[in-house]
Amino acid sequence: MGLNRRNWLKSAALIGGYGLLNGVNSIKPLTPNEHIKFNPRLLSDPIRLSSNENPYGPSQRVRNRIQKVFDDGCRYPYEYAHGLEKILAKKHGVPNESIVITGGSTEGLKIAGITFTASGGEIIAAKPTFLAMMQYAQMWGANINWVPVDDNYGYDLQEIEKRISSKTKMVFICNPNNPTSTLLPANSLLDFCNSVSRKTIVFSDEAYYDYIDIPNYPSMVELVKQDKNIIVSKTFSKVYGMAGMRIGYLVAKPELADKIRTNIVAMTNVYAIEGAKEALLDHEFYDFSLQKNKEAKQMIYETLNHLELNYIKSHTNFIFFKSNQNINKLGKQMLAKGVKIGRAFPPFIDHCRISTGTIEEVQLFSQVLLSVY
Repeated sequence: MGLNRRNWLKSAALIGGYGLLNGVNSIKPLTPNEHIKFNPRLLSDPIRLSSNENPYGPSQRVRNRIQKVFDDGCRYPYEYAHGLEKILAKKHGVPNESIVITGGSTEGLKIAGITFTASGGEIIAAKPTFLAMMQYAQMWGANINWVPVDDNYGYDLQEIEKRISSKTKMVFICNPNNPTSTLLPANSLLDFCNSVSRKTIVFSDEAYYDYIDIPNYPSMVELVKQDKNIIVSKTFSKVYGMAGMRIGYLVAKPELADKIRTNIVAMTNVYAIEGAKEALLDHEFYDFSLQKNKEAKQMIYETLNHLELNYIKSHTNFIFFKSNQNINKLGKQMLAKGVKIGRAFPPFIDHCRISTGTIEEVQLFSQVLLSVY
């Protein structure tokens, strides 16, 4: 299915026939100026709603900043990174030495894992969750102690803590969790991290933290500031729309940060660093990204409600729903009609993770999903 303008209009008309465009009618189309400022991605064939990317960005301000420093591409990134470390340290209220700039948050997960668990150390992690740390650590000799999520798709914190032993070098928490999109209750999370960090290191992956809409929900950076054995991962890939530029960072007390820093492999680059500095100042794009994500999620909820497919209310930029059919089969059907969805996440092979997209992309997703059910 070629996703040109004509086919998109046909798709939108079909969705309208199902009565699913009521919410869309209240969403104003982007103005020409907003297209320039917020840089929505163009329709592709297939549309990719499989990787939890922000469909907007990099913003105009970030692109302009990168253009200004383009001639600095002959420089190594280290001095530029020091400047970003200072900005992030001030943002989070920690010493400069607590910030570790990485080539995307994935590098941060990987190097933290091997720093503390290589050659036989144990990581306790939920299943399913984001696998980058565990897969890489296993290659370096680490052992993974998997704890299934509970009946509500959330972390079984009691079971995780129960399994901690002298072999446990790290407990991995992804909150909100990928792929389930579930969020731990704030008090339970704080109590857990306070308790467990006395026994081992807690790694808190907060890639989707910005999408949490609960007021004053705590980042585990607050415990880092109390000198706890906690490492927090942050990224510019999601709400800031910079996934292709590969830049993220870790926050940890200096003693832990220094150990991790010795294992950095990829680092990042001058353009990503300078773009990240500007992204932190671009509050208009940040707010726009969050608003468009809410609109896209609401559209997906309406489609799933129409099909009577159960889903989890999301605290992220994706939705995890029960597809009631094998996800590999559904994925092939959707791809044949121009939409790429998330892979299987065992043991939930009858569930689907769908990323939010532009309004046009979500309309197409809805049309295709309706056509296969």
